[in-house]
Formats: sequence, C-alpha cells, structure tokens
Amino acid sequence: MEELLEISYSLIGRTSLSFERYLKDKIAWDEKLIGIKGARGTGKTTLILQYLKRKKDEGFQVTYFSLDELFFLENSLVETAKAFYQNGGKILALDEVHKYPGWSREIKNLHDRYSDLQIIFSGSSIIDISKVEGDISRRAIIYELHGLSFREYLLFKKNLVLPLLSLEQIVSSTNDLRSFFPNDFKPISFFKEYLVTGYFPFSGKNEDLYFQKLRQMIRTIVEYDMAEIKGFDIRNGKKLLQLLYIVAQQVPFKPNLSSLASKTSIHRNSLSLYLQYLAEARLLELLYPEGISVSTLQKPEKIFINNTNYLFALAEKSPEIGSVREIFFQSQIKVNHQINYSKTVDFLVDKSFHFEIGGKNKSRKQLISEDHFLVKDDLEYPVGQNIPLWVFGFLY
Repeated sequence: MEELLEISYSLIGRTSLSFERYLKDKIAWDEKLIGIKGARGTGKTTLILQYLKRKKDEGFQVTYFSLDELFFLENSLVETAKAFYQNGGKILALDEVHKYPGWSREIKNLHDRYSDLQIIFSGSSIIDISKVEGDISRRAIIYELHGLSFREYLLFKKNLVLPLLSLEQIVSSTNDLRSFFPNDFKPISFFKEYLVTGYFPFSGKNEDLYFQKLRQMIRTIVEYDMAEIKGFDIRNGKKLLQLLYIVAQQVPFKPNLSSLASKTSIHRNSLSLYLQYLAEARLLELLYPEGISVSTLQKPEKIFINNTNYLFALAEKSPEIGSVREIFFQSQIKVNHQINYSKTVDFLVDKSFHFEIGGKNKSRKQLISEDHFLVKDDLEYPVGQNIPLWVFGFLY
C-alpha cells in the first residue's frame, strides 16, 4: 500500500490547476459519494487529481488509487481503504473502477461503514450505474465528463477567457451575440482547428500523431474497455471496429441495417445491439425521434460519429462538410440538452427548438415558425435570422 500512496502523492503533486474543466463547477463536491464517468481521453483523472490537490492544500488527508493497478489483483479494495481511513484518511478517489470485479458492492460497503469518508470514483462511460451490484445508484451522484467544448478549447489552447452562453441567449432575437465577445475576436480560424484537433485535452500540433493516438484509443476502447459491458463478446471486437470504420465514411446517415450487416458480416438481428455498444462507449451517437425510448430494439434514425476529431481520424479522405457540421452541433448540444431526430429539419432540441444546419447557400425554406432556426458554419456573427454554428460551442 505504501507504493500506492507514493504514486498518489506524486500524481497529485504534478497536477496543474491552470486549466480546469466545465464539470468542476457542476459537481456537488460536498457530497460523500460522487461518480464521474466518461470516455477515455476526456480528462476524468485530471479533474479528480485537481480536486484532491485543492483539498490537500486545505489540510485534508487524501489519496488516489487506480483500480487497474496490479496491487488490486491480490488485495481487496475494502481492506486497502480501511487502512487509509484508520490512518486519518478523509478523501478517497478511485479511478478505473470498472476494472475491479465487484467494485460497486465494495464502494457501497465503504460508504455505509465510514460516514465521514468521502469517496469519488470514476470509470468508463460504458458503466450503467443502474445495473451494477450493490445498489450504488441510489447513494451516489453521477456525472459524465464530455470532451472539450469550443469555448474550453479556446481557453486551453489559446488562453482566451470567453463567456458561457445558454441556448436561450443564442437563439434570442433580442440578443446581440457580438456584445458577448471582444471586438477583435475572430472565431472562424480557431473553429476550423477545433473541428480537426480540439475535442480532447491532449491535442497537439501534429495532426498525424494526434490522429494516430485517437485511432489507438478507439481500438483500446473496443478491445479493452468494452469487455466490461455485460453480454459483449470480445471476440467480436474486430467486427465492431469494422462497423465503426464503415460508419465514419458516410455519417450522418439513416442506417440501412441489412446493408451494414452484409458489409460487416454481423447478423442483422445483432446489429442494433452492436450499435448500442458503440454508443455506450461514446464512439457513436444514435439519434431517435421524440417519444421513442433509446432501446436496442429500435433502429436509430441517424448515426453519428461521437465527435468531429474521431471523424477526421477515421475518414479515408477529407470528411464531407455536412457531416462535420451536424456532428459538431450534436456533440455540443447533447451535454446539457435533449436532442432528437426531426422529420422536417436536422435536429429537434428540448422538444421545442428546431435547427437546420448548413452552409452559406442554405435557404430558410424548411423553417416554418419562430422556433425554427437556420445555423450556418461560415458566419462570424449572425446575419438576419442566421445563427453561426461555432457559437453552439459556448454552451458548456
């Protein structure tokens, strides 16, 4: 255990507080049991280490354990946490919990035994808290960390401190969006960079290396993380990678399951389940009409790659701009809003707002009422009733 504590001390000591994610201000840090889930690469570990660093500086005894450490092959979490607590420990952070068998039951037991011990746990987005052992879903407050918003990217990479906007502020006809930004702010060039390499906080200047890292991460998610999904057979990992690759060449599209089944050699009856697996791993996004529950029995109306960076990393050639636009829009909207398929426009948001996404030549023919909005990707600021696409990157 001493080695674990030394690793924790080192990690906390090296953690920088210079950039902190949007979720930091949403988490109720005074709760005794907090869960943070999300896809690989989004910054869950850093978020937790930053919290531990702040609390350590306040005088609390804290530690961080990653449950995929070899130590936990021979040692139980309960006994290790007990030793930490008995030596004055107050805040226990547990990472990669989905790699520890029976993690939810043991965390529940720790929470029940030590009422003054705060436990923060994190793991893959594939974790379905409602279905794990130990009835932890009623005890823990669960959050999900998404990739960088365009606003966060500008702070992280360009050191630009810019405002958080609500959807209502963006669509309001009475707001002058220019007034929220500095006079010299030119978003278009930054926005193009973000679409290609800005979604993950480890992005670098070398696109080829960044894309290689993304492809390796995708393979790890499919071949390593998804093994934790109940019912998933890891022997089908290669087929899932093939399915993801095929979708990346043509998203967003209305899926023809028979055609996809033929191309991937996945049985037609299993394909919907496979798509759901990829959605749970935050590699795909599945769009359903309003009123249709998300279910493996339902065919999605549209399939999206999860974010534009994945699309650029997986596409054989430069992605179709229409796909890039729609993927960006849904990746930013979904964090705080309900998004559904619409028969008349591209997206229905919160059952109230209708959005059509396009370029400079897109007309307003499909927009029939005041709650219908045209979003364009080649605008710096609104022109008439047209809303710039980039501004939806300021929702979180």
